[in-house]
Amino acid sequence: MQDLLRGRVVAAPGPASPATVAGLDVAYDDSGQRLGAAVVVLDTGDLSVLDTAVVRGRPAFPYVPGLFAFREVPALLAALDRLTVRPEVLICDGHGLAHPRRFGLAAHLGVLTDLPSFGVGKTRLVGEWEPVGATRGSRSALVDGGEPVGAVLRTQTGVKPVFVSVGHRIDLDHACALTLRLAPRYRLPETTRVADRVCRDLLT
Repeated sequence: MQDLLRGRVVAAPGPASPATVAGLDVAYDDSGQRLGAAVVVLDTGDLSVLDTAVVRGRPAFPYVPGLFAFREVPALLAALDRLTVRPEVLICDGHGLAHPRRFGLAAHLGVLTDLPSFGVGKTRLVGEWEPVGATRGSRSALVDGGEPVGAVLRTQTGVKPVFVSVGHRIDLDHACALTLRLAPRYRLPETTRVADRVCRDLLT
């Protein structure tokens, strides 16, 4: 299925200045048998929350490395359907092209929704990189098998970088610029931070 859907990924610059962006995240309870999925739409200008949608449920697929999207996509799509504000860009807590089959969660959701999408990961899934400069905005190419699959981006001076990879209908330069715009104070973009809080609250 990943090999089939990967052929539908569209390479495009993406919106230069989107007015709205959505953060998507999923949290699990201690047993791993229940999940909470959240989609939070933010105003890109002031980072205020415009809309929130949540879904409680169970993972749709067992945990298999490289197939993580199949656990989370059904719940995230259900949450997206509940939004009243349609976002211009989806930002996932995960990866896009930086995936063994070049089709991570961000690419999967982008293809199914046909919205520009990319991933901002806290940890590497695949790839190697040269050292990243210590100042905010520094980046290094993330390369896997000789192919650039993303960027290792420093969002805050002296803080560990994040891993940005495109999914669908947006290029890496726009994805990195938007990540920096959404991370004025912390390592992770506000889209991820807010969505993470909301989905964790669902399980308490």
